[in-house]
Order: sequence, then structure tokens, then C-alpha cells
Amino acid sequence: MTSGMFTTWFLPGIWITIQVTLYSAALAAAVAFIIGTLRTSQLWIVRFVAGTYFEIFRGTSALVLMFWMFFALPLFGWQLVPMWAGVSALGLTYGAYGSEVVRGALAAVSPAQREAGIALSFTRMQRLRRIELPQAWPEMIPPFNNLLIELLKGTALVSTITVADMLFAGNLVRLGSNESAPIYTLLLVIYFAMAWVLTRGMRALERHAKRGIGQLPEKKPGLISRKLSARGETDQAGSQVAGGMG
Repeated sequence: MTSGMFTTWFLPGIWITIQVTLYSAALAAAVAFIIGTLRTSQLWIVRFVAGTYFEIFRGTSALVLMFWMFFALPLFGWQLVPMWAGVSALGLTYGAYGSEVVRGALAAVSPAQREAGIALSFTRMQRLRRIELPQAWPEMIPPFNNLLIELLKGTALVSTITVADMLFAGNLVRLGSNESAPIYTLLLVIYFAMAWVLTRGMRALERHAKRGIGQLPEKKPGLISRKLSARGETDQAGSQVAGGMG
């Protein structure tokens, strides 16, 4: 594979993959928070509708949904360009998974906190915005990180509906150069690098969120600190033995 092929095909493919990931993640986040909070509603009909959405999109294949949106939806008068068909399918599917994360994190908030909001005459939206979501948000980030990585890898599916992402570009370069191992190895490396960057960013976001509610992560003591601590414990034990003998 020449540098011209990389510049002509791979770089635009990387940019398309980044765009699909960002747009799908934004849609998935909106769906996750809306459906997740609705599933905690006190009205059974609201919980039923949100739960139905969750079950349907959790139980369907993202690839089949993508094909349906691209090939079948035009029969009903809706024509989506390939990228938006892929973004919609991925966002709606992973949003359903994320809604369970939101629901579980909100359910984990202490009942006393909710009762305090009721005692202060807060509305349901005020309790969500001021009490429940700020405490639940840090707990959502680690599972959201996993879903985001899965979403990144799932963007490879859009190549099946002619979106020129990294995989689509890699297949074209493979056909032109007749080289398979170097191209697919490069794709693996690029996906891993992008996933690593996303993970580091989500961990920084998690630390910031915990710091905002006073839950600073504990720092592991360094090697010198551990040695000094162990030496102090040894000296203290020696002093106690000497005092006992005296």
C-alpha cells in the first residue's frame, strides 16, 4: 500500500468513521436519557411505552435495522442518505442499551435523597435535574464508556450500505493493491487507537464528574510512600516491643 492510497482513501475513511461515531453517540445519548428517565416515571403508561421501545430495539439487530432504514423505509416515502440511515440505526439501538444504564443509575440513588426533594416541594423535573442526575451521572460513565467503544466498532456496519468509512476504504485499497494482511492489520491498529483515546477521555470525564459531587478518586500511594509507611509501622512495632520489655 502506497502513501498515496493512504492519503486518498484511508484518511477520508477515518474522518467518516469519526463523524458516524460522533453523530450516533449524540443520538444514542439523547435516546438513552429520554427513555431511561421515562422508565422511572410514576405513570405506568409512560413506563410501558418506554419499556416497549427498550425491548424492541434491544432485541433487534443493528445491521438488519440499518438495511430496513436504507432499503425498506423508502417504500413508505422516507428516503435517507446512507450515512444518516447508519447513524439512525446505530443511535437508536445503542440508545436502547444506554437507557438501561440511565434507569439503573437513577434507581441506585438513595431514596432519602428523593424524599428530601419531595420535602422541599421540588417537582419531578427539579428532583431529576438537581438531585438524582448529578448523583447518578458519575455512575453512568463507566458503562457508557463500554457502549461508546462498542458503538465505535459498530460503525464498521455502515460500509454495507456504501458509506465510505475506514472499512469501506480498506476494502477498496485491498482490491487495488491485492494486499490483505497489512491493510486489515492497519485497520485493527487504527480502531484500537481511537478506542484508547475515547477511553482516556471518558475516564477524565468520570474524574471530573466525581470531583463535582465531592467523590474524589483515591490515589494509590507510590513506591516511596509505601516504603516510608512500612518503615514507620516497623519502627512503631519495635517501640512497642521495647516498651513492653522495659
